[in-house]
Amino acid sequence: IVQTQRNVRYAYWGLVFAQSFLEVQRQSLELAEESLRNNRTRVEVGTIAPIDIVEAESEVARNEESVIIAEADVDRAEDQLRILIFDPDVSDFWSIQLQPSDNPILQARTIDVNAAVRYALDHRTDLDTLDKNIQNTDTDIRFYHNQRLPDVNLQVNYSLSGVGGTEFLRGEGFLGPITGTEQTSFGSVLGDIFSNDFPNWTVGVTVAYPLGTSAAKANLQRARLERTQADVTRRSLEVRIAADVRNAGRNVATNLQRVDATESARQLAERRLEAEQRRLEVGLSTSFLVFQAQRDLGSARNRYLRAILDYTRSLVDFDAVQEVPLGGPF
Repeated sequence: IVQTQRNVRYAYWGLVFAQSFLEVQRQSLELAEESLRNNRTRVEVGTIAPIDIVEAESEVARNEESVIIAEADVDRAEDQLRILIFDPDVSDFWSIQLQPSDNPILQARTIDVNAAVRYALDHRTDLDTLDKNIQNTDTDIRFYHNQRLPDVNLQVNYSLSGVGGTEFLRGEGFLGPITGTEQTSFGSVLGDIFSNDFPNWTVGVTVAYPLGTSAAKANLQRARLERTQADVTRRSLEVRIAADVRNAGRNVATNLQRVDATESARQLAERRLEAEQRRLEVGLSTSFLVFQAQRDLGSARNRYLRAILDYTRSLVDFDAVQEVPLGGPF
């Protein structure tokens, strides 16, 4: 359940930020188209050479390609989320439109790594599975230990009997001639049983003791060895769990710092583009430098969004790693 929830949250935020990346590419395309219009105007008034129009058209085409790729990424992210949350048997499975309700903004959260480690050691499913295996091994140890003890069996049997039916009466001698018959009814048989006329009882005691090396001793030694190995495995697993949680917490902190750094870079890229545009207006810059500033701004915006996405997903991992071992998403 936790892994499924993690995969859905991964896919959801992947769609949110794919749409955000598409918006960034469209903004870059709008900047390039605005530069193309401005260059055409400047060529008409004779302030720049016609070659600058070709350069602006090339920049527009490059950004159009980026928009097309970003649109495909949105469709791909939408399909991944659709597969996880919808029934593929519905008729409009592939045509359902998904619109996330969350905005791609930073939602910073304070985490306590030490408390998370303690929680993971109490709730991780792989550790719980290992503990159940250890309990089974302890049961085997007790069983095989009992198998090594002397085996004493006391058997007491008590039974009642009665005879009925037709009895042949014979004359003298061995297998003499039949001289008549006598009938004994079923009621008479029951009377013999209830009156305890013909009781039978036996008592027996058997004692068995394994001599030398027995299968029980071998099984007991194997079970004890498995128990020792399980203890070592458990200690190693506890260390790995703590390391996994600490690493997930470290990723959260690192990605949060990345968000701050990339936000500053994005703001500086915006200021640089404004400065280059003003320099171009007074003839102190070139279209190439403006286009380069536009590309740098687009890259800075993408890195900023990527940092937010990585931070959001690292929070998802931090929550999941406290209950299950992390595998790759999807």
